[in-house]
Amino acid sequence: MKVLFRKNIRSYSGENEDMVYEAFNRGWVCIGRDYVIPKLTANNTLMGAVCKNLASVFRNASPTYLQNFKDYAERNDSENVTKKEIAPNAYALFIKMMYAWFKSDPEHVDLSTVTVADIIALDADVQTVASAVTAGFLPSISNSADLTSGIQ
Repeated sequence: MKVLFRKNIRSYSGENEDMVYEAFNRGWVCIGRDYVIPKLTANNTLMGAVCKNLASVFRNASPTYLQNFKDYAERNDSENVTKKEIAPNAYALFIKMMYAWFKSDPEHVDLSTVTVADIIALDADVQTVASAVTAGFLPSISNSADLTSGIQ
């Protein structure tokens, strides 16, 4: 429904009490609707499990591996990211790499249960940043050969 505000408030975007407001036409039109809690699906549950597990894997990786990711993120920012874009940080690049690894071998990789020990046991290309760049899981940068610290 179209909403009209009092006291010189032309439009509002956001949530207030039990209503959600959206501004359109550069703030000249405001539409309001009842707030509805979205239903949880199986995909929501799976994504939550994957995100929690990958965060745990990232926390349990060796400090030198994490430093290599930070160095890679800085180099990627200077070589591959335009000034109009926001550069991804080390954690975002780690998640991107893990999903690329999953897409390369979905039969053997389960992101909701994978551990650092599994990565070592599978001799995966995500053990080092350099091997992930070589495998195509991360965007190529000019000097990635020195990022060879292992995940464990």
